[in-house]
Amino acid sequence: MTYGGEEISMDQSASALHGTPVVPGVGYGPVTRPVARPVVPADVTSVPDTAREAELARFENAVAVVADRLRARASRASGAAAEVLQATAVLAEDRAWRGAAATRIRSGTDAVGATVAAIEQFAGLFEKMGGLQAERVTDLLDIRDRVVAELQGVPEPGLEMPEVPSVLLATDLAPADTAGLDPSMVVALATSLGGPTSHTAIIARQLGIPCVVAVAGLDDVPAGTPVLVDGATGRVVIEPDRAEADAEVARDRVERERLASWAGPGATADGSPVEILANVQDGPGARAASRTPAQGVGLFRTELCFLDRDIEPTVDEQADIYAEVFDTFGGRKVVLRTLDAGSDKPLRFANHPEEANPALGVRGIRIAASAPGVLDRQLDAVALAAERTGTRPWVMAPMVATVAEAADFAARVRERGLSPGVMIEVPSAALLADRLLEHLDFLSIGTNDLAQYTMAADRMSPQLAALTDPWQPAVLELVARAARAGAEVGKPVGVCGEAAADPLLACVLAGMRVTSLSCAASAITFVGARLASVSIDQCRSAAEAVLQTADPATARAAALRCLGGSAE
Repeated sequence: MTYGGEEISMDQSASALHGTPVVPGVGYGPVTRPVARPVVPADVTSVPDTAREAELARFENAVAVVADRLRARASRASGAAAEVLQATAVLAEDRAWRGAAATRIRSGTDAVGATVAAIEQFAGLFEKMGGLQAERVTDLLDIRDRVVAELQGVPEPGLEMPEVPSVLLATDLAPADTAGLDPSMVVALATSLGGPTSHTAIIARQLGIPCVVAVAGLDDVPAGTPVLVDGATGRVVIEPDRAEADAEVARDRVERERLASWAGPGATADGSPVEILANVQDGPGARAASRTPAQGVGLFRTELCFLDRDIEPTVDEQADIYAEVFDTFGGRKVVLRTLDAGSDKPLRFANHPEEANPALGVRGIRIAASAPGVLDRQLDAVALAAERTGTRPWVMAPMVATVAEAADFAARVRERGLSPGVMIEVPSAALLADRLLEHLDFLSIGTNDLAQYTMAADRMSPQLAALTDPWQPAVLELVARAARAGAEVGKPVGVCGEAAADPLLACVLAGMRVTSLSCAASAITFVGARLASVSIDQCRSAAEAVLQTADPATARAAALRCLGGSAE
């Protein structure tokens, strides 16, 4: 194994499984697994005519209880966890699957049977759609189990915190479970499903828990087995030598403490500046990020105040939320992304059409056409919050694919005295970056969606997890092209996808002339410290080497050779 540039030899008698690395770090302990899900009776109970309305009421009450619990968890969480939990609560009350279940109950099926059948129907539909909709299948099945448990009067399914620090292994984890993890007791996690940009991976990164996904053979490892998870290399070592495992955990602890001492600002060892910024979703998340060396906010996601609403939030309601973040980072850079709804985050008030493939449908900037006025009112709210706080935020639109979309958005933003930019998330935007910049002040590259759309690979598919790896050379070629376009005209190009949270990849991105890196608050010191350990010439050499490779593993190895360290 490789740790901080030092080669470490793990006992060769130990067996190792391999997956996709997500969150760097080392964790060692006994395996713990999620609590068993409720048992669904094989036979469906028939409900007589006279009891069907009562059974329907019992079903609706169970759904309401589950949704309320998810909202309560969202209120106690922040950042990505809060957004994911809120979106799951919205899905729990979705009219489509509830309507299908209600129809079955009115036809005589009991509430448990109707819940299971309706969820299975929509899970199958989502799987066929692929893309982001397929990512919601895990959420749907989690909702099914929670509703069934409530109907059966048994404890809510999920995770029980272990009594000793443990490694969590699972086929997959529902967002509601991942968001509630305690990093002091769950020292690492690995799943056999999922991808590097799945909800589980994103929340694990926010919590700073070493994580590996898409690990073949993981389901055969029994609870209680001692394992070591290396989130940097993607290895899960079964029954390693105890002394060697303890030594590696100790090295990881020392390295984390060293990196945690980094205090900014972002720059290479020879002083070439690269802004280190935070991704936030709300006021509490912004306050947590402000306690790190973050130089500002590189991605302020605004979906949270729109989700779980029957009516659009008013301009004043939105302005209050935005002002809370602007105030927290008063005087520092804040980049706000306009509403990125649609697909797996539908808006109740926007009358989204039924789409064969929502991930390629009406989402992001395209909502401006399907729900007239929503974008303009949001921009009015941003301008009002800016006026109240005496700030001038940067504002960017998601899912822009054409020059015309960029020009129209830029005009709307400039009318309000703000700085316009767009997200580079689809290949067309990366290929036309130079022409987009004729109308814009900046670009921000969202590597999560850029990887998915470039590689035509579902982010949740374990079979395709390697394709959505941000180290894919084709994805990095598009990143380099966009960054080069910005450098040629002296306009900033940042990265705000999960790639920016990978300390090694962050150095490569800096070598491509990316001007800022925005990541989860928990990753800021690690990214900043790694960048400060190398020169800009090393970063540029690494970028050149990586762009000559043909696969992610070779790309990582090339970067390590240029930046210091050794590949396994």
